[in-house]
Amino acid sequence: MNKLFPSAQAALDGIVADGQLMAVGGFGLCGIPEALIAALRDSGVKDLTVISNNAGVDGFGLGQLLETRQISKMISSYVGENKEFERQYLAGELQLEFTPQGTLAEKLRAGGAGIPAFFTRTGVGTMVAEGKELREFDGHTYVMERALNPDVALVKAHIADKSGNLIFRRTARNFNPACAMAGKVTVVEVEQIVEVGELDPDSIHLPGIYVHRIVHNPTPEKRIEKRTIRPAA
Repeated sequence: MNKLFPSAQAALDGIVADGQLMAVGGFGLCGIPEALIAALRDSGVKDLTVISNNAGVDGFGLGQLLETRQISKMISSYVGENKEFERQYLAGELQLEFTPQGTLAEKLRAGGAGIPAFFTRTGVGTMVAEGKELREFDGHTYVMERALNPDVALVKAHIADKSGNLIFRRTARNFNPACAMAGKVTVVEVEQIVEVGELDPDSIHLPGIYVHRIVHNPTPEKRIEKRTIRPAA
């Protein structure tokens, strides 16, 4: 099955809507689906709850959707470098469900694996555990966390074949596989497209069964979040 769409806009057509729960891969600006985020901005959908490690930076990545007020809630582990994210949250304009980073990754992985909930010691005794079920195992207290199953997942990969088998590039792998597995509909932005059968099966990081649509973006900007240089010797 050829899952390739001619543009990011076409790949989102008919699957994004107001009020959706949406997962977006990446970590900072590393491994974010730049073209799909821009197409989501241009679609005008609003009142989104977005699951992402953070929200990019001001004016780029998910920061664009904060500026256009298309996001009403973030499920994240880090506010970080995004001043608008911080401002909206502190002003009460944006809901925020702070989630420990490992717990966030496991909530997505569990959703993709069909596991509705799990117990973890992370967050016990803190506001993270407030209102959640606690249970004792082997003398330790654990908090129950529910899995995440977003309506749509937007993901970045390095290489895909036309059936959606994916290879990620180094640290850009980050949250992308978990988002792809968890999404009810998964759209992937890739830099290289190859024919089915060209990828070594042992090199595939995520099988195409999790992927519904693919868009080719051969020249992403790949903006650097924070550049640090040393003075010349």
